Amino acid sequence: MPRRQLTDSQREFLGTVHDAAFANPFSQDRATLDLSIAGLKRDANPKTRLSAAITRVNAALAEIDTPTAAVLGDFSSDDQHLVTYAVLFSLFHHFAEQFDALIAHQIKIREGSCPVLFASDAIRRMRERGICEKDALRYFALFYQLRRGYHFINNALVGRCPSMQHLRMVLWNNVFTHDSQLYVETLWDRMEDFATLILGETGTGKGAAAAAIGRSGYIPFNAREKCFSESFMSSFVELNLSQFPEPLIESEIFGHRKGAFTGAVEAHAGTFSLCSPHGSVFLDEIGDVSIPVQIKLLRVLQDRTFSAVGSHERQRFHGRVIAATNKPLDKLRRSGQFRDDFYYRLCSDQICVPPLKLRIQEDPQELDDLLSIVMERITGTDGAELCAHVKESLLTSVGRDYPWPGNVRELEQSVRRILLCGIYSGQRPISKTNLDQLKSRIETGTYDTQSLTSDYCRHLYELHGTYEAVARITNLDRRTVKKHVTRSLSDF
Repeated sequence: MPRRQLTDSQREFLGTVHDAAFANPFSQDRATLDLSIAGLKRDANPKTRLSAAITRVNAALAEIDTPTAAVLGDFSSDDQHLVTYAVLFSLFHHFAEQFDALIAHQIKIREGSCPVLFASDAIRRMRERGICEKDALRYFALFYQLRRGYHFINNALVGRCPSMQHLRMVLWNNVFTHDSQLYVETLWDRMEDFATLILGETGTGKGAAAAAIGRSGYIPFNAREKCFSESFMSSFVELNLSQFPEPLIESEIFGHRKGAFTGAVEAHAGTFSLCSPHGSVFLDEIGDVSIPVQIKLLRVLQDRTFSAVGSHERQRFHGRVIAATNKPLDKLRRSGQFRDDFYYRLCSDQICVPPLKLRIQEDPQELDDLLSIVMERITGTDGAELCAHVKESLLTSVGRDYPWPGNVRELEQSVRRILLCGIYSGQRPISKTNLDQLKSRIETGTYDTQSLTSDYCRHLYELHGTYEAVARITNLDRRTVKKHVTRSLSDF
């Protein structure tokens, strides 16, 4: 029998729907496409725009429906492709609120995968349209992934300035690639080979960016158990490498066998072992690791296998690697402290998180937005009067041009300080250690042991940026290091 064909106007409209389905939701292109689908000539708020677009897509499907539904096999191949994505667009938004509720519940319980009570209905509707069982299950899992990606990228990385808008677009592309159609058709289960390097100053939110990527990965739907195969909350495993002394870093990453070294009284599962097949490992402060550890990590990225310390048994690593550092990697590479081959294997994508100073320069309203969010997190309310009081105190004490060296993390602490003490005076810039003076005092023998240790710790702190890194190098306790750095600064 001859197959049905769309009219030119139907084909043009559904072509726009197809383009919107694959457009980055944080891009201006998506906003423009939604306006076109909605039939609006001027911009409206996002909710109104999307609601109107969904209504018109449903009307277009109703227009081409048979008494039951438009079965995809009834159409020619080109038209079938357009109708398929119009159907998926409609179903995705029909179940959006239920996916959002599922995400919220999964965040609350964390471990274990929640039952998905609406899955049967969603999959049945796809099957009625002529989508095969295998594809329906995959599309349902992709719906869940798309909704999670939007949730974590939109909610964890707030900010209206151009730099933050760009960051959200970049993060979406990192999860779904710049060509979402290629991702949906080919790469949805092959992203483990795309390692990501996140750069940015201390306190900018690199961990939040990593978590947004890690918790937005594809997770298959288990039709028999009527739940997704794992919790996205446990599929993201993070490890701050600067917290551990050098001898323990390999054990924390790869694990160790019982008796592998002095003190290894029982076997220990490393971070790579804990990562699920659909999960991600976040290695924070990657710039602090030694060359031997870099070589072992490079092997994991290349061969996807590793061995626990003290073992020759090869284990398979199926997850994705995300790494971050606040160090200038170009400088470390030039000095030989960071291997070029490791760098190039690590950065399939490189993402820079903007500093707070730049964000406020681009849009002063950014400060108000962040103060409101921080205030709600601390007090449970975004009270306008309290936010205004904190902002006035900040502008009075540190001024509008304060550089915020500690970025968003410092802003959070400044709010707490004002709520406790009524004032925040900011951070005094750390003056660089005078190395010539340090060398001269060593040569002339005018250094006492305490001053020498304090100034050396301060110098290392300026190089590495964390007390943990200095503690690892000097074999001192972190609190002792902090005491020495503070003493050196006060003597300056």
